[in-house]
Amino acid sequence: MTPRPPGAPDPSRDRPSGAPSRPSPDVTGAPRAHTPLGSTGGSGALRRSLATALLADVDRLTDRAVADIRAHSGTYAAGDPVSREDLWAICRDNMLRALEDFGGLAPTGGDFEGAARETGRRRAEQGVPLDTVLRAYRRGGRVLWQMMAEHLRTRAGRAADSRDLELDVAGAVWETIDRYSVAMADAYRLGQLELQNRQDTRRAALFEALLDGRADDPAVAAAAAAALGVPAQDRYVVVVATQDPAAPPHPAPVLEAQGLWSFWRPRSGRYAGIVRLPRRDTSAGRLPPPGAGPDPALRRLLDALRERTGATAGVSPEFERLSQAGRALRLAEQTLRTLQAGSGEAAVFDTRLTEVLLSGRPDIAERIVTVNLGPVLVTGGERTALLTTLRVWLDHGCSASRAAELLYCHRNTVLNRIGRVAELTGRSSESGEARLGWALALRALPYVGEPEAPGATSTLVEPSAPGDAERDAYGT
Repeated sequence: MTPRPPGAPDPSRDRPSGAPSRPSPDVTGAPRAHTPLGSTGGSGALRRSLATALLADVDRLTDRAVADIRAHSGTYAAGDPVSREDLWAICRDNMLRALEDFGGLAPTGGDFEGAARETGRRRAEQGVPLDTVLRAYRRGGRVLWQMMAEHLRTRAGRAADSRDLELDVAGAVWETIDRYSVAMADAYRLGQLELQNRQDTRRAALFEALLDGRADDPAVAAAAAAALGVPAQDRYVVVVATQDPAAPPHPAPVLEAQGLWSFWRPRSGRYAGIVRLPRRDTSAGRLPPPGAGPDPALRRLLDALRERTGATAGVSPEFERLSQAGRALRLAEQTLRTLQAGSGEAAVFDTRLTEVLLSGRPDIAERIVTVNLGPVLVTGGERTALLTTLRVWLDHGCSASRAAELLYCHRNTVLNRIGRVAELTGRSSESGEARLGWALALRALPYVGEPEAPGATSTLVEPSAPGDAERDAYGT
């Protein structure tokens, strides 16, 4: 084929996207079937001849490729997210660059692989699966080779050429397509990472808005729900967990294995997360009454936190709207402050109400201890036995018999010790007010620097931040 003279019009540039296809003569006007392609110069000359011929017919080549891709892909045939016009334009651009590269011609639109990279980036943003895009590349390559084969079968002087020459051309076609496929796939993966980073940044920002209490704005709450992929109204709790170096970086994978969705972010040396609980079983026609204890989903959450993460964690009360996450965060933080650091314990706010109040007001806790147990604390050798017996007795319904079993002593020994506490404090062991005062004082011991009675539930001695005492006491 005679090369197009400098300045001669390129018929492929004049045809609008989507126009009906028609057979295209080469630039000299001679019919395509009678054009002598690459009769001299080895495979390089043949490749240039083929590329030049197909470039002159690139719109028909694109039409065939688009039709083949849409016929073999439901995604592309649907026209959403990739319209036919989008597919045609990017297919044509890829064909142009591949033919110029294959034929050793000068690029007319930037570097050869630019179209492939643009394809990968765009399809990643559109959410088209990479396998689907790669299959489209293979279909386009198949059409390209079919049209080249048509030219090879009809070219003049074919019998004089070596068959090896045509095999070299075939290998070069697929080498070019493979190289472009790799460039496209690399750009696709990079585009996916960039898109994921943008999505992660947006999710993190909206999550922080929830925890900071800015979701009172319905638009913020709706955007956060959409970004996190959960309903704006459901069953949620907020969890605050310590960052133990020996524990997993955050509990999301552990909870996911238990069927619990969660989203976590580091905050001030801890991890804060929102956990979505499954709906309650209402087959009986009514919800469990208040105080009936945690439902199975909440128990599963606590067990997973205790047994599988190793992190100490405070859990907020359940709430329904994501816009309530800010208040729930404060309650979860208050719960965590009542737990001993490094204990690996997990507790719900409602089970630590007394400790939350005492830890938030150390001055009041100190007074409770002084008024209710002050004389007992200065008894020297009696102190440990009296405090231990008092705690076990109170924790088991003020039953001397049950306390004696647990303490491996005689029932009368328990009664004598409780009588001694009543004598020292000037209270009657039969008084409900005295029993309440003693129970509060026992729980307040760690918040005033006094050791707990043996067998007591571990509590934290981590003080509240300066100025937070009054706020924490009321959970606001």
